[in-house]
Amino acid sequence: MIKQFAYGLAFTGLLGFGLTSCQQGASDKNNAGQDSTAQKEEVEHNPASQTIPEESKDLLGRWDLTVDKGGKQVPSWIEIKLSGFTTLVGAWVGDSGSSRPISHIKLVDGKFSFAIPPQWEGGEGDFVIEGELAAGNLKGTITSNTGEKYTFTGVKAPYLNRTAAVSWGQPVELFNGKDLTNWKPSNENNKWVVKDGILTNEAAGANLITEQTFEDFKVSLEYRYPEGSNSGIYLRGRYEVQIEDSPKDRHPGTLYLGAVYGFLAPNEMVTNGPNEWNTMDITLVGRLVTVAINGKTVINNQEIPGITGGALDSKEGEPGPLYIQGDHGPIEFRKITLTPGK
Repeated sequence: MIKQFAYGLAFTGLLGFGLTSCQQGASDKNNAGQDSTAQKEEVEHNPASQTIPEESKDLLGRWDLTVDKGGKQVPSWIEIKLSGFTTLVGAWVGDSGSSRPISHIKLVDGKFSFAIPPQWEGGEGDFVIEGELAAGNLKGTITSNTGEKYTFTGVKAPYLNRTAAVSWGQPVELFNGKDLTNWKPSNENNKWVVKDGILTNEAAGANLITEQTFEDFKVSLEYRYPEGSNSGIYLRGRYEVQIEDSPKDRHPGTLYLGAVYGFLAPNEMVTNGPNEWNTMDITLVGRLVTVAINGKTVINNQEIPGITGGALDSKEGEPGPLYIQGDHGPIEFRKITLTPGK
């Protein structure tokens, strides 16, 4: 019995080996076919070798827009991207609010259109944007959710790449601790005063804008805000770095403290809280921004895609001022030091 059992095991093992070999061979063949298919799909889906449809290739990219809003020129921005083989998607920034995703841009006979829901504007119905290329630029119309219609024009946004490292000039104290020298309010509803050496926005009113303009720079701030308040620093007057009373336990997001509003989220919520002094250090070179709060870097050399809501203009290739948002709530500063690039 023992000998027969051993023979049985040997036979079974041999048979099993043979079956396994056959199954393995078939499996290898199938796997080879699957690998071939996977490689084929990978090539087809590789964005680097993506075939861009002729009718949409000149539309793709980022565009700086100017909207004629009842005779007033206001900034806007759009990015148009190819998703997959033919679908156009993107992002939109109006003259207020944050970047909004565009789920589908239709392109028919050279004319594009899309609809997006309202954001902070409120109300019902969609905004409808229609446009086309004209001599390499964009032109079109915006119909609001209340039926108002505006025209816009657009030019390709500059890359703002720097070919050499920036060298830094001498630091400039933009706030002298005494008055509003070097600054101007955006309108007559000015609530900015200097009290006991502190630049104070007492209530929602005008924004505060530097008389000088800057290109690449580093700026160091010491600020304090009351509970529930909201402000921000606009770099070149176009890109808002958010300052607001964001709870310390809130998950980082693109609308909270330290964010480039609507675009870049900080990697950590770093704040001493309301009614406490905080520091913020920002470096802007081209489109690349680094933000540190209370000594911790929360955004590290990231690209800012485009203007944020509330920008002074959409002329991204030009120098611009520093401006402090004052139309949302109180804020205090006791230091604003800027070091320009040269």
